[in-house]
Amino acid sequence: MRGLRKRYGDVAVLHGVDLELPAAAVFGLVGLNGSGKTTTIECTLGLQGFQEGEVSVLGHSPAELFRLQGDVVAIFDSPSVPPHLTVRQCLEHARLLCPKPRRGCAEVERLLGIESYAKYRIRQLSLGNRRRVSIAQALLGEPRLILLDEPFNGLDAGGVDLVLELISNLNRETGAGFLLSSHQLPYLEKVCSHVAILHQGRIAAAGALSEMLIDSGSRVALHTTDPEEATHLLELEPCVTLLEGHGTERLHLRLEGWRSDELVAFMVDNGIPVCELTRQRASLDNLFRELTAGGDA
Repeated sequence: MRGLRKRYGDVAVLHGVDLELPAAAVFGLVGLNGSGKTTTIECTLGLQGFQEGEVSVLGHSPAELFRLQGDVVAIFDSPSVPPHLTVRQCLEHARLLCPKPRRGCAEVERLLGIESYAKYRIRQLSLGNRRRVSIAQALLGEPRLILLDEPFNGLDAGGVDLVLELISNLNRETGAGFLLSSHQLPYLEKVCSHVAILHQGRIAAAGALSEMLIDSGSRVALHTTDPEEATHLLELEPCVTLLEGHGTERLHLRLEGWRSDELVAFMVDNGIPVCELTRQRASLDNLFRELTAGGDA
């Protein structure tokens, strides 16, 4: 994706998005509500037109994806399965339409843990189980790229674990690539090899998740009874970046070139009481909060 720009009338949603998915990667696309995640996926699939830029999926433009014969599949937030059919009927119908069926209906039912619902009508299922049926349909063939929009919505803890395990296994065993659009950062951190953070219609950061977390520096939470003076002092110090908590008793900081004990000594030498200092593990959630600080929630 190069220079993708999308407007709805006078409202600009995407402002020149550049994005590249490595082959066979599990790629997470994250952003605040309204940041343009779903619009990006719809432009990728040819479901939305766009004003500028170019998109290529496995060497094809969005308008030519039909030529890929099922190599690209997408499952959206709202499962699109006929409510009057049973689970098995939905899968049988999808298999008839699949250009290159690889798995049987019973096999994908077992993969998604829905074999006990085979005779249930779709309208009798919970939202989470309807989403499992949608994913099961997509796995009847052997897709090279699977796009999942908010795949964890409506799933309980067991359902989330099942989907995470399924993504990991399919990626490892078949080499299928995934693009996961979600705001569930802890789940994405468990399964993604790469991540892009979409903020206000632009890519704020993208790359291998492990490298992004290493580059994010050392983070600490500082608890003080004099937050105003602490905030003023730290804003002038080049070795410290104030991430969150301006003016509150708990300040979230990133240290660049300082150890934690050096920060404590600096605060005490300047008459700022330190009640507690906690090191924070580098995480996708912390990185996301830093890069989107000040954005519209």
